[in-house]
This record gives sequence, C-alpha cells and structure tokens, in this order.
Amino acid sequence: MGEQPIVANVAQTFYDQMADQYDKFYQDWDGAGREEAAFLQKLFQEYGFDFSAKILDCACGIGTQAIGLARLGYSVTGSDISRGELQEAEKRAAERGVSLDFRQADFRDLQGVFSDKFDVIICMDNALPHMLTREDLELAVQSITGQLRMGGLFVASIRDYDRMLQDRPKFSAPYVHKTENGQRVLFQTWDWQGDNYQFIQYIIDDAGEAKVSKFQCEYRAARRDELTALLEACGCAVQWRLPEETGFYQPIVAAKKTC
Repeated sequence: MGEQPIVANVAQTFYDQMADQYDKFYQDWDGAGREEAAFLQKLFQEYGFDFSAKILDCACGIGTQAIGLARLGYSVTGSDISRGELQEAEKRAAERGVSLDFRQADFRDLQGVFSDKFDVIICMDNALPHMLTREDLELAVQSITGQLRMGGLFVASIRDYDRMLQDRPKFSAPYVHKTENGQRVLFQTWDWQGDNYQFIQYIIDDAGEAKVSKFQCEYRAARRDELTALLEACGCAVQWRLPEETGFYQPIVAAKKTC
C-alpha cells in the first residue's frame, strides 16, 4: 500500500479509535457485507455496469462494502482517511481470501493518490456529511467526480437530513444486538448547532458486567438539493433513490458523469 501524507482531522481520529469495534454495529458483519454488495450489484446493473467495472470505495472503513463486492468478483480498490480502519480492512480481506488494493486517502484529494480513473465510485454509510462546511463538501464532490471516467457512476448513501432538519432530534434510535453472553446496545446523542451536530457514539456491551465505549465526532446535515446542485455542477445527471423504493436503510444518490 502506498503511503500518503494526510492531515489528521476529527473524523480520522474518530475512526482510528473505533476501528476494532466498528463491526459491532452489525449483528452479522459478513452477512451485512454480502447483502449490501448484492444491493449495489443490482444498482450497478441498472446503470449499465457489469463485472468489468473498476470500482473505488472512497470511504471503505473496515471494508464492509468493498470486501463484499470483491467477493462477488468485482475489481475493487478501497480508500479511507483512517489508517486504523484500513489496517482492519486489510486483515479482514486476507482472512476471507479476497484481493483488494487499499490506499490511505482523503476523498477531498483523490487525485493526490490515484492516477487512474474508475467506472464506479461508492461512498456509503453517511460518510459525506463528515464534510463540515459547504466548501469541504464541494471539494469532496469535485475530487470524487474528477476521478470518474466519462459515463462513470457515483453512488453514495446519507441519512435523510431533509426530514431530520425539520425537528433536529437529540438522539438516534438504539440498535440492540444479541451476543453470546448477553446483548449489545448502540446509540448516539446529538447536539445541534445550526446544520452541524456533535455526536457521541455509545457502545454498551452487557455480558455480565457492562462495558461502555464512547466516541465523539461531528456531522453536517447535507440536504438533497445541495448535494444535487454540487453534482450537477460537476457534469453529473443525478437521481435520488429513497428507502421506500429501494429497501435500503438510507437515501441513495446515483450520479452519472455525462460531461
């Protein structure tokens, strides 16, 4: 893996610290990776891409989608700002016998890491809202679309901030997973300041004696119209696919590079 100098930021620290616990968000991490890969494969096919597509997961984390897609037979590169999560992803890929190229990269500056362009770039699980200003979000969109081939497809999922901004909730609904010796509870508390919110992620493992892990970070609520305008300014035709249509847990934006 090539080494790239990346300036540390809040999101990088957050994911470095949480890398070895990120799979706790899932009852079955392997199963979730397979399900999301199958969902993405169907989406790629709808937009005319088959197994020959060269894919970049530009916020790959511990490899949930990237490894799932590689297991289906796609050529996948994974990048992330967090070195800790990349190390976890490399370990998990090796354990599952799949070959991926992993690079450390800030998706605001993919051109500083990659010389090749890609047919499909994905950015899943609400990664784009780590851009805490419109200017940073614009940089990210320009960087990502700049790394697409003409006719290429960008796919991202984000929370439904159009709805959330109506009442700015103070916490997320908890996830409760059964474990071998008890249960695990995950939830966030949210402290809003305008369109930005500081959040604390709690992971409570209750197996006899309860153990609490706590991680802090920040998001900026990106509206669909804002992201659409930025993508269109970069020459993309944009479609939003909402959960009631797709069955996926977050809204999906699909942007095809047309000019």
